[in-house]
Amino acid sequence: MNGIFKPISRSEAEAFADEYIKVLNIKTASRETPVGSLSGGNQQKVILARWLLTHPDYLILDEPTRGIDVGTKLEIQKLVLKLAEDGVSVTFISSEVEEMLRTCSRLIVMRDRHIVGELKGRDLNQTQVMKTIAGGESKDEENQ
Repeated sequence: MNGIFKPISRSEAEAFADEYIKVLNIKTASRETPVGSLSGGNQQKVILARWLLTHPDYLILDEPTRGIDVGTKLEIQKLVLKLAEDGVSVTFISSEVEEMLRTCSRLIVMRDRHIVGELKGRDLNQTQVMKTIAGGESKDEENQ
């Protein structure tokens, strides 16, 4: 079978599970623990581990830290930075400005499905983000 969904042996699955439990610091009694019985943050890490097994060039992470504890949130943010450092392109979607400032090298602000601003470099700060959110106009509005 070709593609990303090729079958793997039980021993390979166990080795992958052990590796990602360690790499992502997944808190679990054992690799046999059902995902549904893990905390929300550890469930998020398991989902991330499943995608990382495919060795992606590009990941879209939509609110990957919503509803999880601060420690796990920071771990996921560090992982995103490491992935980017290793050459993985990541679109990180979050409604938390502080999180975006810690995680992103470029930030696009959208309103009503339209881009109202793009910030990077020295403009990537709390003040500029808030100004863009509050006053940014979409390109459609500018042309009217």
